Amino acid sequence: MATNSITITNSTVKYGIIGVGMMGREHLINLYHLRHLAVSVVAIADPHLPSQQLALQLTHSFSSPIMVFPGHKELLDSGLCDVILVSTPNMTHHRILMDIIHHPKPHHVLVEKPLCTTVEHCREVVEAAKERPDMLVQVGLEYRYMPPVAKLIEIVKSGSLGPVRMVAIREHRFPFLVKVNDWNRFNINSGGTLVEKCCHFFDLMRLFAGANPVRVMASGAMDLNHKDEVYDGKVPDIIDNAYVIVEFDNGSRGMLDLCMFAEGSKNEQEISVVGDTGKGEAFVPESIVRFGTRLAGRDGVQTLKAEDDRIKYDGLHHGSSYLEHLNFLSAVRSKGQQGLAVDLQDGLISVAIGVAAQLSIEKERFVTMKEVLDQHN
Repeated sequence: MATNSITITNSTVKYGIIGVGMMGREHLINLYHLRHLAVSVVAIADPHLPSQQLALQLTHSFSSPIMVFPGHKELLDSGLCDVILVSTPNMTHHRILMDIIHHPKPHHVLVEKPLCTTVEHCREVVEAAKERPDMLVQVGLEYRYMPPVAKLIEIVKSGSLGPVRMVAIREHRFPFLVKVNDWNRFNINSGGTLVEKCCHFFDLMRLFAGANPVRVMASGAMDLNHKDEVYDGKVPDIIDNAYVIVEFDNGSRGMLDLCMFAEGSKNEQEISVVGDTGKGEAFVPESIVRFGTRLAGRDGVQTLKAEDDRIKYDGLHHGSSYLEHLNFLSAVRSKGQQGLAVDLQDGLISVAIGVAAQLSIEKERFVTMKEVLDQHN
């Protein structure tokens, strides 16, 4: 095992981005808006030339020189970077993360969700990372940082709603976007819709409930989207709507209501958390939070606009990616003294709930988390 350590100076933290498709370029822009904090993207890696070119156009507009590599191994071997951001297609995360973790030069890592597409691969990354105490690895479950969601988390943690009993999350949105080589049209690549998209919401459920999942029941289908698309003779197999119920070990329950053909929605995400004594709600992108108590009733419900003055770039996720980077940068500069907001175990469990939900739809029954986790142990 390498004994090198990462030296983060007070001057510049140097980032490399592996994968500069849509999300990779989104991270590139976010990091540019952190330049006042001595952050610099010095290298990118992507075998897809059009993505490379689009990223280079951005860096040119920023007047930022950058090195370009055809693959992640070349970037790692360059020794240019302190921090690596992984934003490649889901099915590539496992191999890339294992290569980063096993590389002689340590790098701190921020990996886009989902951690991996399978529980087995997530476990392998978790175990490998235990051998690298010189590295921080955070998972990009950035919905925690959306201002209305962050405010609701604060309200729940204050105890003003009492012990949490129910968490309901509705995401009504547009279909999956087009990605490089259409990789996100197939379960084998993405992990399935309930892993690829919904790991965000399972992470939030677990956070609000303050507990771990024990059982999952789901019903879902591919009813409208992508049914007329064909890629290399294959029709996509990703579901476009589902209901998912998650039971937690403290007796609380979560429910997800997902619809990906609901463009006619005022809000894309609506979150409700109900405790023994009160209820809180968050609405995105309206950025509204409502909360009240059973005692005060309807007339006592308070409404506020959730904002965060630290955000310098809203981007695709209402400023959450910017805040995610702020948090991770702080952890990096603290040399591990500040704990990670979203660690590898969080990433593993969010994927495992999604896997259980996908399996529940396939088997038409409840699936225990033990079944999913033990199967890949």
